Amino acid sequence: AEPARKALVLRQKIWRLQRAVSALEACPQPVVALVHGAAIGGAVDLLCAADIRWCSADAWFRVAEVELGLAADLGTLQRLPGLVGSRSLACELAFSARPMGAAEAAASGFVSRVLATREELFDSGLALAKQIAAMPPVAVAGTKAALLYSRDHPAVADGLDQTALYNSIALQTRDLDEAAAAKRERRVPCYARL
Repeated sequence: AEPARKALVLRQKIWRLQRAVSALEACPQPVVALVHGAAIGGAVDLLCAADIRWCSADAWFRVAEVELGLAADLGTLQRLPGLVGSRSLACELAFSARPMGAAEAAASGFVSRVLATREELFDSGLALAKQIAAMPPVAVAGTKAALLYSRDHPAVADGLDQTALYNSIALQTRDLDEAAAAKRERRVPCYARL
């Protein structure tokens, strides 16, 4: 095939992979990622699209695509600078392909928690997932939508408008009545699934 046609086919394949990774971000439920050991290349792309990232003390992360002659193309280069809070650190990791250990990942904000062992990581991660799953699903989905919107639209007024629009719908959910009744009756709430 001629180069132009081949490029169009490759572009479609890359877009499909990008959409697959971005599906984590688009999912209305929070995505909790737990990492032990190595997370390299595509694994970092997936982690960048997750909402919460925890790791064990033995974890390390590497944006390795440049070493293979590629620019990372599934979202790391777009998401990582905001996640680590430093464009310079993101550039350093992406240009050099050097590994970042768990302590540095936590210090930079890439992960929010480092657990001592793999077992502790999975036990704590499952407990967090259960805690989130017990929350009213409409409120959780709205919170995720507001956080993502605010990331991409940094003006506070814009974020407030988006949340007001969402809550004008969400305030009509039965979850509010169920949450109030459960608190009043001192019982665990039971919410309908999304």
